Amino acid sequence: MDYIQVSFSFEQIEEYQQDILIGQLAEIGFDSFVDSTKGFDAFIIAEQFNEDKLKEIVDELDFPINYEVQQIAPQNWNEEWEKNFSPLIIREDCYVRATFHEAQPQYQYEIVIDPKMAFGTGHHQTTTMMMQYVLETDVEGASVLDMGAGTAILGILAAKRGAKEIVAIDYDEVCYLSAIENAKLNQIENLISLHGSKEVIPQKTFDIILANINRNILLDQIESYTAVLKDGGLIFFSGFYETPDLDIIKSYVEQFGLVYQDHKKLGDWVATKFVKN
Repeated sequence: MDYIQVSFSFEQIEEYQQDILIGQLAEIGFDSFVDSTKGFDAFIIAEQFNEDKLKEIVDELDFPINYEVQQIAPQNWNEEWEKNFSPLIIREDCYVRATFHEAQPQYQYEIVIDPKMAFGTGHHQTTTMMMQYVLETDVEGASVLDMGAGTAILGILAAKRGAKEIVAIDYDEVCYLSAIENAKLNQIENLISLHGSKEVIPQKTFDIILANINRNILLDQIESYTAVLKDGGLIFFSGFYETPDLDIIKSYVEQFGLVYQDHKKLGDWVATKFVKN
């Protein structure tokens, strides 16, 4: 699968302005962002790229910015992440590494991830916060649905913490295959990877749902999530900002019986916890 790389450059920009721009790009399909010396690079599946939408966003900015579009081959992306993927520690008990890093068995939970072109190494703030929630939550014996699973890092962590079954779903075929590969790397046998979106959610109930996507997709799919969430079940969302997204989501999900519990914040990104009443 080919990707489009859009390289943004600017002379001066505030951190909140960059976060707003990244949020807008995520809403039109960009799924990965990497800092560069002049700004940052954004990546999107080639068939989803719409330059007219990109121009609309850039034209509405209140600060000057330049961008350059280029198509990249999957193997170039893989080389890039291999050069830049460093091991990561979540809290004090979870260690995330790639296959080319040395094992660190002193950690209670060691996760091996080869992301390739899939999202989810734990380095992004949203993934980090969702992993923190999984580490804080009693998932022993729970059935877990991981929506927008990417590398399936959240589902794998849930499995290592005792979840009895995990269903990982992603619309991107690369992510679907990545989840299968990473489950094998971590010797997880109770994780099922499905290719698709809300239409492939199994007609069964789950104790816990994890959804690290973006605000618009969450709003579109929340009804499907709550339909399969057990009464008293927990659902965790991330992939959006505190302002204005959090209040929008909190208000919208009330109609589906979800009650706000708390949220985490890293930078401008948030992750939030709800319980089904």
